[in-house]
Amino acid sequence: MKLHSIIVSGAVAISALATPVLGKDWKTATITLEGAYAPWNMTNADGTLGGFEPELAKVLCERAKIECKLVASDWDGMIPALNAGKFDVIMDALSITEERKKIIDFTVPYAATPAAFATAKDSPLANAAGTGVTIKMTPGQTGVKEIDALKEAFKGKTIGIQAATVYAKFVYDNFGSIAEIREYKTGADRDLDLQNGRIDLGFDDAVYFNNAFASANDTLAFTGPEIAGSIWGEGEGLGIRKEDTDLRDKFSEAIKSALADGTVKTLSMKWFKVDVSPQ
Repeated sequence: MKLHSIIVSGAVAISALATPVLGKDWKTATITLEGAYAPWNMTNADGTLGGFEPELAKVLCERAKIECKLVASDWDGMIPALNAGKFDVIMDALSITEERKKIIDFTVPYAATPAAFATAKDSPLANAAGTGVTIKMTPGQTGVKEIDALKEAFKGKTIGIQAATVYAKFVYDNFGSIAEIREYKTGADRDLDLQNGRIDLGFDDAVYFNNAFASANDTLAFTGPEIAGSIWGEGEGLGIRKEDTDLRDKFSEAIKSALADGTVKTLSMKWFKVDVSPQ
C-alpha cells in the first residue's frame, strides 16, 4: 500500500530490542508493523499487535521455522531503520514498487488491494462518477476518463492522505494542481478530520477504509471508482534488506505455501471480508 518520502525519511525511535543482523542463521527475526493501520495491523488494549498481518506473520514464521518478535514503529521511518539494522522485516501493507526495490528487497506478495476516495455520506461529493466501479491503472498513466471526471468534481477541495505512501504520490501527481493536499502522520488522524468536516476527501487503501467506515459510525462512504492495477506495484510484500536473500527466500516460500492452501484467503476474509490474495 505505501511509497515516496518513506525512502528518504530519517530513522525514528524504534524498539531498542531489535535483533542484530550480522551472522544470523535466521532462527530468530524481528518484524516491525505500524500497529495503527487497522485491520491490516493494530495495537490491542493490552499492548499486543493484532490484525491480519500479525496473524499471518505467526503462520509465516512457523512455516519458515523462525522465531519472530513483532514490534511497532512509526511508518515514515521504517525503510531507513530496516537498512540501519533496527529490525529484520517490514510487514505493514508495504507496496512492492520499482522505486522501493532500489533501496530494499521484497518477498513475493501476500496481498493486492485497490485504493479509493472516501467522503462524508451527506457530502455533495458523494456518489461521484464511477462510484461502485473498479478501474485498473498502470504507473504514470494519464488520460483516464474516470480520473479526469474526478479532477473536475474535486477542483478546489481538500484531500487528506497519509504521508509517505504510494497513495500520497498518486494524489499529488493527479490532483495536486487542482486541490489542496493535506498530509497526516496516520490514517486515523486523517479519518477524524474527514468525519468532522475539516477536509472534503480522503484517499487510501479500500479495505482499510471499509474498517474506518465502521469506526466512523457509518458516516463515511466511497466516492468515485476503486483504483486497482500495477499503479500500486506488484502487491503488498515483506520488506527485507537486500543482503538478506536467504531470509527473503524463507519467507517467500512460506507465503507461497499460505497462498496455496488458502490460509491467506481465510485470514483476509476474517479481517477484510474480501479475499485480498494476489491474483
